[in-house]
Amino acid sequence: MSVNSSPELETQPEGEGLRRSLHTRHMTMIAMGGAIGTGLFVASGNSINTAGPGGALVAYIAIGLMVYLLMMSLGEMSAWRPTAGSFGDHAGRYVSPSFGFAIGWNYWFNWAITLAAELVAAALVMRYWFPDVPAWIWSAGFLIIVFSLNALSTRAYGEGEFWLAAIKVTAVIVFLVLGVLMIFGILGGESPGFANWTTGDAPFVGGPITILAIFMVAGFSFQGTELVGVAAGEAKDPETTVPKAIRTVFFRILLFYVGAITVIGFLLPYTHPNLLASGETEVAMSPFTLVLQNAGVAFAASVMNAVILTAILSAGNSGLYASTRMIWSLAMEGKAPTFLRKLNKRGVPIYALIATSSFGLLAFLTTFIGEGAAYTWLINASALAGFIVWAGIAWTHYNFRKAFKAQGRSISELPFRAKFFPVGPIIALAMCLLVIVGQSYEAFINGTVTPMSLLSSYIGLPLFLAFWIGHKVITKSHRVDPAHADLSRNQMDVTR
Repeated sequence: MSVNSSPELETQPEGEGLRRSLHTRHMTMIAMGGAIGTGLFVASGNSINTAGPGGALVAYIAIGLMVYLLMMSLGEMSAWRPTAGSFGDHAGRYVSPSFGFAIGWNYWFNWAITLAAELVAAALVMRYWFPDVPAWIWSAGFLIIVFSLNALSTRAYGEGEFWLAAIKVTAVIVFLVLGVLMIFGILGGESPGFANWTTGDAPFVGGPITILAIFMVAGFSFQGTELVGVAAGEAKDPETTVPKAIRTVFFRILLFYVGAITVIGFLLPYTHPNLLASGETEVAMSPFTLVLQNAGVAFAASVMNAVILTAILSAGNSGLYASTRMIWSLAMEGKAPTFLRKLNKRGVPIYALIATSSFGLLAFLTTFIGEGAAYTWLINASALAGFIVWAGIAWTHYNFRKAFKAQGRSISELPFRAKFFPVGPIIALAMCLLVIVGQSYEAFINGTVTPMSLLSSYIGLPLFLAFWIGHKVITKSHRVDPAHADLSRNQMDVTR
């Protein structure tokens, strides 16, 4: 891309500025760490309580397969053109400049708000051990930690995320091993057998409508797997590391989620009152904590509290990285202020990092000055933004292949080919739209919908449309003609 640069702004082309220092192990853990968090450690219990063990399994498997299709699409485009702008850059090249603008800013907003949420959550978790220390001290302290990891270098971020994710992965593996031993009666007393799968309305509770409800929860849990696409811009040998990370990671993540749901379903009845917990701070109510206590693990609540804190820091670390790279890429394309292009000597977009960190700081401070309602709206917007990005990935991949065909290119040129095209991205897009539209299905069914509750649930959608339509009106940009779409690989971006 061509950019007007000046000596004081180190606006080198991407391949000359950003450091390609992320190896396969980093990429693998970044993707795994992005998907393993409080959605698994805490919200999984609420999912089982809502839909029963069978219903929760169906929902997580279905959303897991949707994510697999999306990662195939993202992997194909990222291996072809590995940039820090990832799907924002792809959308601008293969759909329309305005769509790419909206997707890029939408993703930045998503993770900037998520960063703020994780900082608040981390402070609340620390209150478990230090109830008298003001929450803002912990929030500020954790912001300094994740800022430092990101400011040092891309390698520092990758190493930090590798070890944070490794702790989460180890915790899940230990949980699954202990759970299997308990299911077979080797540990924790007599085996419950299939009793908890047949009690009451189990294994399916509430029918298809509750499974739809868990679609939303499961989708939020899996969000973060797309981080591998953003990290592709700084991956060493992205043509091989990106596809390898996507191939190996997905099945591990699905195994962890399906395994955890299965173990919890065997060992705890869906009617267990503690499964109603859904917040990060309700550690004692986590199904992981309950199972570990039954297995005789000492200090189970403290152990899980530490793991959940790790998950929160990992999400904040990755969120700051992803949003920083996205807004830097937008600046390089002229879609964000030019000062955000600045790179430090270690190839880190330092001004973009500072701007994103500042936004996160302001967002979490609103919770301490009585802006709880406004903050809740921001969180709703962030949550929905993730599904909008996923839908955008599917639609962009469909258009990418259309451009490939229209320009007479052969798919044999692709370093990595997505399976099940064109059915894959079509199914993924349909499922994403189903979840987006179904945000307030309970309110519609129960007749309790109000204009304010409707706006609160869907606020992310008008924000995205405002970015999209506003850019289109101002720039008068048009949809990209597949025959003239920019399929260049920008070899500067894939230098070692």
